[in-house]
Amino acid sequence: MEYQILLIRHGMTKGNEEGRYIGRTDESLSPKGRDVLLKNKVQIYDSYVNGKDYLLFSSPMKRCLESCEILFEGQNIEVIDDFKEIDFGLFENKNYEELNGRDDYQEFIDSNGESDFPNGEKQSDFKNRVLKGFSEVLKNMSSKNSGFAVIVCHGGTIMTILESLTGKNYFSFQIKNGFGYKLGFKIEGDVISEVSYCCV
Repeated sequence: MEYQILLIRHGMTKGNEEGRYIGRTDESLSPKGRDVLLKNKVQIYDSYVNGKDYLLFSSPMKRCLESCEILFEGQNIEVIDDFKEIDFGLFENKNYEELNGRDDYQEFIDSNGESDFPNGEKQSDFKNRVLKGFSEVLKNMSSKNSGFAVIVCHGGTIMTILESLTGKNYFSFQIKNGFGYKLGFKIEGDVISEVSYCCV
């Protein structure tokens, strides 16, 4: 069966605008974040979704649910808890200026962002739960015989899904708030093949 999925990163929050590590912090969209989504709505909705049958999935965080309401007003939303962003631990809700000079932050920088966040969620645990959530989406799509879905979630969630499907570097899939990727692939049995993606 062929699948197409839009992976959309939520709109900006105040913390995003200030360059903060926003994971478990449940912020609403900022006015600027709402404006960007409204401008992107034509590009995202009209270009990829309008007139098609699709399933809509979202992280349970406010910033994602609010983004769904702006981009896909009136569509039923299925919440996937496993799509929450990673818990940044001691870095949560702090930005570079506040963390610069700390030994634990320097260790993180020296690891090229690959070490675990102090007192936070292990990156391997985060990736495993995101992929568990993605499997839930695929099962849902299959049971409803739907080949098209939209997932509104977080940057880390998107990077994890694309890293897993393509084998490419996690950080190569960074995306700005309010934008995302169009993902395509086939599934035969348990085998995923012919993976393609492009920015939207």
